[in-house]
Amino acid sequence: MERYVAMIKPGLPVLLALLAAALVLVSEPGTAQETIRIGIGHQSLCTDTYSGGITVKQLGLLEKHLPRVGRYAGAKYDIVWEDYTSGPPITSQMLAGKLDIGVMGDYPLLVNIARFQETNSLRSVIVSMTGYNMHGSGNSIVVPADAPIYKFEELRGKKVSVPFGSAAHGMLLKALVDRGLTLDFFTMINQSPPIGATSIQEKKIDAHADFCPWGELMEFKGFGRKIFDGSQTSIAYLHGPVIRKDFLGKHPEIVVAYLKAIVEANEWITKNPEEATMKQEQWTSIPKEVLYLYFGRGGFLTLDATIKPKWVEVLKYDATVLQKMGIIKQADVEGFIDDRFIRQAYRELGRDYTQDQRVMVAGTSPMEGKDAITGVPIKDPRTAGELWVKGEPIKPYASLATLMTALRDAEQTSRAVNAAYVFDQPTGLKLFAHRAFYVAGGSGKAAIASLVAFAWKEEAETFATRNGGKVLSLEEAKKLGAAK
Repeated sequence: MERYVAMIKPGLPVLLALLAAALVLVSEPGTAQETIRIGIGHQSLCTDTYSGGITVKQLGLLEKHLPRVGRYAGAKYDIVWEDYTSGPPITSQMLAGKLDIGVMGDYPLLVNIARFQETNSLRSVIVSMTGYNMHGSGNSIVVPADAPIYKFEELRGKKVSVPFGSAAHGMLLKALVDRGLTLDFFTMINQSPPIGATSIQEKKIDAHADFCPWGELMEFKGFGRKIFDGSQTSIAYLHGPVIRKDFLGKHPEIVVAYLKAIVEANEWITKNPEEATMKQEQWTSIPKEVLYLYFGRGGFLTLDATIKPKWVEVLKYDATVLQKMGIIKQADVEGFIDDRFIRQAYRELGRDYTQDQRVMVAGTSPMEGKDAITGVPIKDPRTAGELWVKGEPIKPYASLATLMTALRDAEQTSRAVNAAYVFDQPTGLKLFAHRAFYVAGGSGKAAIASLVAFAWKEEAETFATRNGGKVLSLEEAKKLGAAK
C-alpha cells in the first residue's frame, strides 16, 4: 500500500500541470477548443456600405483573410451577418453586445460613438472608411413624381419623413441649420426607407428624406422625384465601419483581416462596375441600373478605405450639427478615430496607405472613353452620357446629341433600354436621363448641338433665361433631331 501511495504522490504535480495546461488551452484565443464569434451589422439597402458588408460577405473576403496561425491556429470562426435598414438599430445591437462591428453613414457613426461614450465603460472606435462623395451626394429628398414641389423652401408646413438617426436625418438637419430654420419648419416623422418609399408611392406624405440609393430607386421606379441632393449641403458624405473597443482590444488581428477585406471589395467594385452592379442586384434586390449610378463611371461613390485628415474635420463639423439639434450631447470624435489598423491592413496587402490617403477624387472611376457612334473621345464628362441597352454592354457618348440618337435608334429597333444616364451641368452629378431637365438653344441642328442637362428645374430655367434657350423633357429632347 505504501509503495502504491508512493507511486501516486510523485505524479500529482504532473497531473496538476497537465490540468493547468488544458485550462490554458481552453481559454487561450484561437485554439482548437475555441469558436470565435464575429457579429457584423450591415445594410444591404445602403450602397455606400456594400464594400464593408454585402460584398465582403458574398465574395467570402473576410474568410480569406482571417488569421489562422499563432494564437489563432486551429480556431473556428462563427461569422454572424445581421442586415438592417439603417444605422441606429446596429448601434443598439452593438451596445447590447450582440454585434462587434457596424457599417454605417457619417451621422450614425457619430451617434454610435456618442451613445457608447454615454455609458460608464463601453466605447466604440472608427477604424476606417468604405467610401465617400466629396460633395455630399447620396442623401436626397424625394417628393411624389407629380407633386408641385421643386425646392427645399417649398416644404414649409409639409409632412416630411426620414429614418431618425440616419445620414439623411443629418442632411435634413444641416439643410435647416444652413437656412436658419427651426424644426417646426415642417412636420418631421420617423419612417424606415421601405416605409418612406411606400408612403411616397401612395402619396401619404409630402416628402421623404433618405440615404443612398433610395432617392434614385424611387426615381427609377417612376413614382418619385428628387428635389434636393446632399451635395447642396456642401459637406462630404462618408461611410465606414465602427468597432466595439473591447473586441478591438481582444482581436486586433481579426479587425485587420476585416479591413483587408474592405480594401479588396473596394478594388473589385471599382475595376468591375458592370459585373459588380449585376451581382449586387442579385444579393440585395436593388436594381443594377440604380446601383450603377453609384458604382459606374462618373458615379456618386468613391470607394476608399483611408481616413483622410479632411474626414476627421467633416465628422467634427457633423457632430456640431447633431449637437445644435439636440440629437447628441457631445462626442469626442478625434479621440475615437484610430487608423492604425487600416494602415496595418494596407501594409499586409502591400499597398501604399499614405499615397491613397492623399488622393481625393470624384466618382468611382472617371467618365471617359470614345463616343459609341462617332468615335470622338469624351473631353467634357458633364456633356457626356451613357446608354445601357438590355443584353448589351454600357456604351458611352461624348455628347447628349449622340446619346439622343442612340436612344431613338434603340426605340426604332425595339431594343429594351435598361437605363440612360446624363450629368448635371453645374455639378457633374450623375442622373437618370428621364429625370433630368434639358436646355437647348436655337433651333434645328443648333438646338441639339447645344443640349445640356440639369438636375433641378429652377437651375435649368435660370440657364435657359440667361442663354436664350428652352427647358425640355427627355421626350422633347429626343425629338430635336439626329446629330450629323
